[in-house]
Amino acid sequence: MKQIIREKEGYFFIGHILAMFFGLAGLLLVLPHPEFVASLPPIGQSAFSWSMIGGGVVYMILGWATIAIFAYRKLGLWHWLGFMIPALGISLTSELLGTSTGFPFGDYHYLSGLGYKISGLVPFTIPLSWFYLGFCGYLITRVGLEKLSLPVFVKDLGAIVFGSLLLTSWDFVLDPAMSQTSVPFWLWDQPGAFFGMPYQNFVGWFGTGVVFMSVSTLIWRLKPMDFNQIPLTIPIGVYIGNFTFAMVMSIGANFYIPVLLGIFTGILPLVIFVNLANKSDSGNSIPLPFLSQ
Repeated sequence: MKQIIREKEGYFFIGHILAMFFGLAGLLLVLPHPEFVASLPPIGQSAFSWSMIGGGVVYMILGWATIAIFAYRKLGLWHWLGFMIPALGISLTSELLGTSTGFPFGDYHYLSGLGYKISGLVPFTIPLSWFYLGFCGYLITRVGLEKLSLPVFVKDLGAIVFGSLLLTSWDFVLDPAMSQTSVPFWLWDQPGAFFGMPYQNFVGWFGTGVVFMSVSTLIWRLKPMDFNQIPLTIPIGVYIGNFTFAMVMSIGANFYIPVLLGIFTGILPLVIFVNLANKSDSGNSIPLPFLSQ
């Protein structure tokens, strides 16, 4: 934790985690008890109203800022923008298509609560979350694979596939609760068989991740870098923090199967790749970042 605070992006990371914590408290503890809100003084009611309107925007902007600063400082301008621009552009394109045509995710639309909507359809914060969660999943996977004696193209392919899997697993756990909470952030116009979601949604998420991670991989290949020198404390913390947020939301809505499947497809691979990344050159495992700082 001390090392996190010493990093320039550490304060944004802490703010990101705190914003998610307060969001969980509001959605799961305060909203179900309107009498508590009614008992607050006017300034307290105004603060709660603002937090419900802008809380989601704040935590997503802080998540983006955390990873953007981390990527710029640890990887450099080329690799930061080489991942962020494809991630923002391709994910926004997929979301605009999805909210206007139903492809590739299914028929859905966003409600208020996540900020200004681009073209009146997609909150500007949504591509930010695609970027910072996708970056975390891809980088953790790629750094872990670097420890294996495999051809570079196999490592890159593995990072694309498993990075997209980690990204999709997060949505796998988050989507059921966020679309069916007492104050939903989006709604499915044609509810599907999986806790209100169509299975097509997961194909769309995985496919979108594969596309922008593939583009980013080609860009990164133009300027090869040493993945062994990249610290993973911040990316691991951001991924686990967001996964925990999604998990608590789903448990609060009594959706346990998505949580269990998400752990199997997201957290388990994460642990494997982090363990690989933490292998020393001698082959001995070294402690996880959060336990060693």
